Amino acid sequence: MGTGLKYRTLVLNRLWQAVNIVTVPRAFSLLLQDHAQVIHTGDGSFRLMSSEAWLALSEEEAPGDSEAYVQTVRMRIRVPKVLLLRSYDQLPVQEVKFTRQNLFERDNYRCQYCGNDFDEHQLNMDHVIPRDRGGRTSWENIVTSCIKCNSRKANRLPHQANMHLIRKPERPRWRPFVSSLIGQEYDSEWDHFINLKQK
Repeated sequence: MGTGLKYRTLVLNRLWQAVNIVTVPRAFSLLLQDHAQVIHTGDGSFRLMSSEAWLALSEEEAPGDSEAYVQTVRMRIRVPKVLLLRSYDQLPVQEVKFTRQNLFERDNYRCQYCGNDFDEHQLNMDHVIPRDRGGRTSWENIVTSCIKCNSRKANRLPHQANMHLIRKPERPRWRPFVSSLIGQEYDSEWDHFINLKQK
């Protein structure tokens, strides 16, 4: 892999929740200013290491050519894959823009009436309370439905069509950096700390 400057580091708050993905220079800045510790998972355990311990590990067990590292004049320093912040305990969230794509992602491409999974072209956006009855186009009134269920419900309330929602529609609050990882390559060691199924 060679120089590690092109890689990224996952940052956790002090409650071990993923809060950001940072560049390698930013990761080293957090580490060297003692704002964070490295979570070393190389041996299957979760070992917390200070900047001094991390530098000592890099010196004792020099990273190989296949590993991410930063070359200094004197040595190769391992790129930390995961950092744990010492004092920050918040969990940043971002309001998600209402779009067809985001709606389908919120509902996991599943019809909210029959519960079956579908490809995007087989799905519709359904107003739970129809527009002509005062239903708004909002996160709380729109669900993903298949074409068959959408036609069956038509311009009625779900109970009038003898249909039931499998989940109440709500406004999603996603951590933007986690949802940005969908379909992207990232370090497998991050799997311990993020779950893309629970955006």
